[in-house]
Amino acid sequence: MAIKKSKDAKMKSQRILFFSIGLLVSMSFVVGLFEWKSYDEGDQLAVAHVDAPVDELLEIPPTEQAPPPPPKQVLQQPNIVEVPVEEEIEEDIDLDFDIDITTEEAIEQIDYDNMQLTQPEEEEVEEIFTIVETRPEPKMGMNEFMKFLYENIKYPKGALAAQVQGKVFVQFIVNSDGALSDFEVLKGIGKGCDEEAVRVLKSAAPWSPGKQRGKPVKVKMVLPINFVYKERN
Repeated sequence: MAIKKSKDAKMKSQRILFFSIGLLVSMSFVVGLFEWKSYDEGDQLAVAHVDAPVDELLEIPPTEQAPPPPPKQVLQQPNIVEVPVEEEIEEDIDLDFDIDITTEEAIEQIDYDNMQLTQPEEEEVEEIFTIVETRPEPKMGMNEFMKFLYENIKYPKGALAAQVQGKVFVQFIVNSDGALSDFEVLKGIGKGCDEEAVRVLKSAAPWSPGKQRGKPVKVKMVLPINFVYKERN
């Protein structure tokens, strides 16, 4: 009976010890949880404090960096080539001039006071008339001249293919000798008709020149040449 009581007392004391150890471990664990939680909240508070409104943020100007210094140019020393100095060669040259100079030669004196200046002759520019007393005309007559044009003008192939027709106005000058010159197309129809009209007029014989006050003069003329396209039946 005494042994059983001692065992119960021993177990009771051990139970109290284990309970105390368990309580101590539990308290330590709880204290540790409180400390970890307060540290985490403190960290969150610190982060929340940094999150300020956008309009209160300070703009930090960018740092200007100085440009790097330019690389140093290394000057290359030029290669100096020594050129030997040529020795001067002295030669004795005998110059033999055989000129007779006499003091009796007359020197022409120019009298600038009585000098007469002559003006160059101006070239007489022949006037070109458009209206004259006697009009120029073909020596063969105007009807024969028109027949000459009709027989010698060749309708250009390009104009035939495009069925181009119309009047070509050619300006030319009948010179005082009757020759025709200075051909110019004032109004054309193209497709080779302008060039063909000028070609035939250049091949024409000289005309009888126009006259003003009985004197042959240059006269400017304009001649229309009509190109008509007709299909053959």
